[in-house]
Amino acid sequence: MYIWQYLYSTYLRYWLKWLIRQATGTCELQRICSGYGPGAARTLNTEYSLKSSKSKLLRSAVESSEEHFGKHVEQIMMEKKIKTQINPLFKESLHTSLLQITGYKRLYGTVEEVRKEVFSPENPQHEDMLIKLWELLMPSVALESRVTKQWGDIGFQGDDPKTDFRGMGVLGLTNLLFFSENYTQEARQVLSHANHPKLGYSYAIVGINLTGMAYSLLKSGALKAHFYNTVPGAPDLRHFHQLYCYLAFEFDKFWRVEEPESIMLFNQYKEKFHNVILTRLEDPQVSLTLSTPS
Repeated sequence: MYIWQYLYSTYLRYWLKWLIRQATGTCELQRICSGYGPGAARTLNTEYSLKSSKSKLLRSAVESSEEHFGKHVEQIMMEKKIKTQINPLFKESLHTSLLQITGYKRLYGTVEEVRKEVFSPENPQHEDMLIKLWELLMPSVALESRVTKQWGDIGFQGDDPKTDFRGMGVLGLTNLLFFSENYTQEARQVLSHANHPKLGYSYAIVGINLTGMAYSLLKSGALKAHFYNTVPGAPDLRHFHQLYCYLAFEFDKFWRVEEPESIMLFNQYKEKFHNVILTRLEDPQVSLTLSTPS
């Protein structure tokens, strides 16, 4: 299998592209941009075509910054002898794909920075976020103190939530807060399910684990199709938070359908849910968007 892949990428693909160009009069990028509409199919194929090109100019396009996209697209059109009069949509299509490709890389860098930021009780912004999370989820219950067993009511392990953010840093808190701010009713509903006497789970801890899942999916590139389908330009941190909201809501449904015998089986069911998400991401039309009853 690996030998075939090597032969194809090294020799056969080049000659196959050459033969098709002779037959159609169009280069691979032209066929991609005209053959696919906006979304993952076009951008993923564009990304592969650029990265595997023998042309340094084409390979460097996926590393360029947004302010240089116009220049790169013009240079590519000159090298490939693509005329705007004949292919009026090519420039716009390639520009959009480059926005998505480089935007995905920048998003990972941004997410990584937030993940590496350590939660600190001495940071007023961090503390404000934590208190706001409580107020959104428990609007009728006042905190007795900053360090209290009450945090267990929204799924933290100890009296001080700061210890639970070690794995995902401020990213875990930011996701929890985004869900509560933007989908308040849904977040409270999920929390009520998490506090079920038989099928309950630790809401905040599970949320931080799901942040870890979202992070690993982003890092591996598994989320490319999702973002290329749902974001017409460069994805940003808000789009990552929205993906987390989808995972939090879907995991709650998954957990209640599966009815685990014990919370001790959490890791087993988390892996099962992870595989469910990976299967969904294999669909080229995938769009992991939170949809709730109106």
